[in-house]
Amino acid sequence: MAATTHTVSNQAPPLLGYDVFGADRVLTEAVERHLPADLLDEARGPLAELGRSAGSAQAAEWGAQANENPPRLRTHDRYGNRVDEVEFHPAWHRLLGHAVTAGLTDAWDRPGGHVRRTAGFLVWTQAEAGHGCPLSMTHAAVPALRTDPAVAAEWEPLLTSRVYEEELRPAGQKAGALLGMGMTEKQGGTDVRSSTTRAEPLSGEGEYLLTGHKWFCSAPMSDGFLVLAQAPGGLTCFLLPRVLPDGTRNVFAIQRLKDKLGNRSNASAEVEFDGTWVRRIGEEGRGVRTIIDMVAATRLDCVTGSAALMRQAVAQAVHHTTYRSAFGGLLVDKPLMRNVLADLALESEAATVLAMRLAAAYDAGTESESAFLRIAVPAAKYWVTKRCAPLVAEALECLGGNGYVEESGMPRLLREAPLNSIWEGSGNVQALDVLRALQREPLALNAFLQEVGRARGADHRLDRAIRDLLTELADLQGIEARARRLVERMALVLQGSLLVRWAPPEVADAFCASRLGREWGSAFGTLPHTLDLASVVERARPVER
Repeated sequence: MAATTHTVSNQAPPLLGYDVFGADRVLTEAVERHLPADLLDEARGPLAELGRSAGSAQAAEWGAQANENPPRLRTHDRYGNRVDEVEFHPAWHRLLGHAVTAGLTDAWDRPGGHVRRTAGFLVWTQAEAGHGCPLSMTHAAVPALRTDPAVAAEWEPLLTSRVYEEELRPAGQKAGALLGMGMTEKQGGTDVRSSTTRAEPLSGEGEYLLTGHKWFCSAPMSDGFLVLAQAPGGLTCFLLPRVLPDGTRNVFAIQRLKDKLGNRSNASAEVEFDGTWVRRIGEEGRGVRTIIDMVAATRLDCVTGSAALMRQAVAQAVHHTTYRSAFGGLLVDKPLMRNVLADLALESEAATVLAMRLAAAYDAGTESESAFLRIAVPAAKYWVTKRCAPLVAEALECLGGNGYVEESGMPRLLREAPLNSIWEGSGNVQALDVLRALQREPLALNAFLQEVGRARGADHRLDRAIRDLLTELADLQGIEARARRLVERMALVLQGSLLVRWAPPEVADAFCASRLGREWGSAFGTLPHTLDLASVVERARPVER
């Protein structure tokens, strides 16, 4: 074919070779806001290094390879012995190893640890989201293990280690370990109290044998798992090591891997237990109470993971339209496209600001901040994860047909987008969890109202939304049927209050006008045209300042 018939022009260059952290003004400002000055300089360097790695061509290639070559189950060796191993592409191990080395499983005892880890998680998972699952489970397991100081002393140093070792060996022989989780069963799903897995006590203190199954077991090649089972005293939490101290494999029969919509790089498995050795964590009958802090921490990662997907989708859309011309000018300068991009940028900024505020509450660790988290985490998990899929779909449309092609990376983002809304409790579960906190924990509601009240008087639309929310909270008649509406309003009011306090005026004005002031349509790109939309889009541009 003659070269003159195939001239490539008007195509955006790939968004590569940039600092994902440094090019995100919203995230860098949040880190500066929530970290004390003595920690800020210490945190900036590693986050910038992680950002450059996340924006590199190498990380993009690892992400593509890990998803194009999903994990494979090997149940038996060549002689017929059960091995129950999951084989991953080398790119998966490189992604996971880089994350562990960067400290993405280490937050609980580091000063400012949750802010630093949440920022790093938001940066690094933009390169590839699937390997975030074992990172999240490992990080979140620490508070559950601390229920038993002896178990925590043995396992916590391994879980917070900066060393990644992929081989299956006794945990005590490794420099670092990962943890997964198995709670849901065929008959129960989210209703973990319906578990039929049985735990029979042995003569050794805290030792049991399990018989049963798990319908979803996350990260099945991990070194250990937290599982729930019915002990004589009721539903109980247990630690299941993948390899026993003497080097033999624990009974952990992987029946199959789930064939999922997205999250293709990560393995989710159905597993069977038949005389599987475990150690009890916490008291018999207190399984949900023992594991609830782990669930809350993973829910924050669902919020952060969705914020990461949003940010990457918006960055790609703004980048593409900055280079792509149509109808006599750059797409980014067209009024209607600018409206779409600004609307997407608002949603992304609100998600990031909220995720980082929750991380800061974890670091504070005070009674009032813990009470605030009791409502804010499920409310944020409900709303932010719900907004992810429509945002990514609209961002993909900004790239037109190019965005519908796998090479753009946008289809992978879209397949991943619904995941965080399902994992760790779907939308209804989050809404009902907020209702329980409202009805049983008055300190939680008080802490939430104090937080949103800090922005009172700064924007009339926010003030009106707070008044309307108080009216809804005062009427408990039929509250379960309208729980989604209530939790949506709570999340929006919380996001609005944070943006009014911390975002530039043009961002806060646009958010309050659209999300709280009812000056908005039913799709992205319906912001009032009188707003300063160009500044909102420019703020979202993935360029280091």
